[in-house]
Amino acid sequence: MPFALLSGCYSFKDIGSIPPEVKTFRVNYIENRARYVNPQLSPQLTDKLRQKIMNQTRLTGVQNDDAHYDISGQVTGYNVTTSGISGGTGGTGNPTQQASIQRLTVVVHINFRNNLDATKNFEADVSRNFDYGADVPLPTAEAQLNETIIKNMVDEIFNRIFSNW
Repeated sequence: MPFALLSGCYSFKDIGSIPPEVKTFRVNYIENRARYVNPQLSPQLTDKLRQKIMNQTRLTGVQNDDAHYDISGQVTGYNVTTSGISGGTGGTGNPTQQASIQRLTVVVHINFRNNLDATKNFEADVSRNFDYGADVPLPTAEAQLNETIIKNMVDEIFNRIFSNW
């Protein structure tokens, strides 16, 4: 039970994984290099990641090359697949199958550079799946899921950088 209480109000301002000598960070624009480009994704991911780091760590955001933590990335995947199929009968009484759930998979390739300790540099892919009804067109699903996509992807990236999850 104490975990549930902590998870809702815990602040990362004094997060243990950030060495005391690290004072600044820069989040470069996260480019969208996926085959399908959601025009809202890159600017919102970039902005929300900056905000989360500023709000949940003691680090100061800067826009120059000598930031202690330099974060960049690219959206490399934005793909829709069928993840659920429902059965029924056609007009002839024969069994039919049709898509019932679509899955949008978003992949962001992160480049993390620690300018104070190069041994901590890494590149990694973070991804999340977002399901929606197959009867919903992708633009409608994007509008419905946009806030969730941004929040979940920012959380994944943040955790990968600051928690090594």
